[in-house]
Amino acid sequence: GIDSEGHAANFVETEQIVHYSGSKASFVQTRGSIPFFWSQRPNLRYKPKPQIGKNVNLMDGFQRHFDSQIICYGKQVVLNLVNQKGSEEPLEQAFAKMVSSMGNGMVKYVAFDFHKECSRMRWHRLQILVDQVAEQQDEFGYFLVDAEGKVLMQQEGTFRSNCMDCLDRTNVVQSLLARRSLQSQLQRIGVLHVGQSIQEQAGFEKVYKNAWADNANACAKQYAGTGALKTDFTRTGKRTQWGLVMDGWNSVIRYYKNNFSDGFRQDAIDLFLGNYAVEEVDSAAPLHTQADWKFLALPIIMVVAFSMCIICLLMAGDTWTETLAYVLFWGTASFGTAAIIVFNGKDFVDAPKLVQKEKMD
Repeated sequence: GIDSEGHAANFVETEQIVHYSGSKASFVQTRGSIPFFWSQRPNLRYKPKPQIGKNVNLMDGFQRHFDSQIICYGKQVVLNLVNQKGSEEPLEQAFAKMVSSMGNGMVKYVAFDFHKECSRMRWHRLQILVDQVAEQQDEFGYFLVDAEGKVLMQQEGTFRSNCMDCLDRTNVVQSLLARRSLQSQLQRIGVLHVGQSIQEQAGFEKVYKNAWADNANACAKQYAGTGALKTDFTRTGKRTQWGLVMDGWNSVIRYYKNNFSDGFRQDAIDLFLGNYAVEEVDSAAPLHTQADWKFLALPIIMVVAFSMCIICLLMAGDTWTETLAYVLFWGTASFGTAAIIVFNGKDFVDAPKLVQKEKMD
């Protein structure tokens, strides 16, 4: 979300710059978290349910955020790529309602359910969004200066894209908008003739796609600890089976880091930045906390029960009823223990213990 000053989490300004024979062109886009107070606390679930702040004035920081964006970049077209069903739906509805309530003609809101539209590998449907905002993109233009230093065009506004973490879906859409702008820029400065397209230049096309995929990975490694998802589409223009496998692998790594290692990293950042001041009178270090008994006992019970279930399957008893009874017993024990662990998920994750602990409480 944002802080009280209107600064959005995961905010990144991306400028695509072209140099050719003294001429220079650029196209600026921004990305940032949904700009009001909300959170998604790790609790061992793959997708923790987002919580919208209830005891704060959501419009305060929201208004400040867009005021600063308009001052810096001019008109804003908000591209909200979150799901419009399920756990992400309340965020989409709240975002749309707040933009409408703000009543600022400089801000236009566009919702595009990325996962729904592109489900079943229908990635060509992203063109629907590109076509939908083409008029605004032409209106915004881009920055262009010729070899003599004369400014020929100024960019009059920016696209502000977001998904949940402003990484994977966001980067795919940004690369498509940047590509459309680049097509016009290259024609304007004489690299491409009228009627030619970037797609026809195979060598350049490959370099361009890889540059945007590398940009996605650079952002994702800072925020999520892994490379970006969906980069196979950015690099090749289509979704691949290997890309799906790599997305699954990166998702597993993200899940582990988010639940079991990011809390300590957040504490390190807060300590380094001075957000937490060490008191000399403190007798005990706040990073050392006594683990509850279930933190150690339940995982051990679950592993033992699951192992016994597998052993019973591999080493069948004298009768099938005996084997079934053992499998059901140990299977029930393992799944029951797992359910208890998930139910108490907040006790098992590596939550921050310094500044962020106060916010979570």
